[in-house]
Amino acid sequence: MANTSSAKKATRQMIRRTEINKSRHSRVKTEVRAVEEAIKSGDADKAKAALAAAEPTLIRSAQKGIMHKRTASRKVSRLTARVKAMSA
Repeated sequence: MANTSSAKKATRQMIRRTEINKSRHSRVKTEVRAVEEAIKSGDADKAKAALAAAEPTLIRSAQKGIMHKRTASRKVSRLTARVKAMSA
């Protein structure tokens, strides 16, 4: 248990940030899942729209420290390649 007031405050901040980070991570997973479901359904227009919504979310999550920037970039790249393959 924290003894000093600064340690207690740090604990409160950590709990608050953890909730925010969980929410952001969940949002990223939901957006990626929407793209994958659109790809699986075979609807190219829906997949492009879902990718357009997911890409900024992934990049923002990297900027906020939810995931590494290369991880976000890799996910965007792979999803983009899969959506592009549907059109070709």
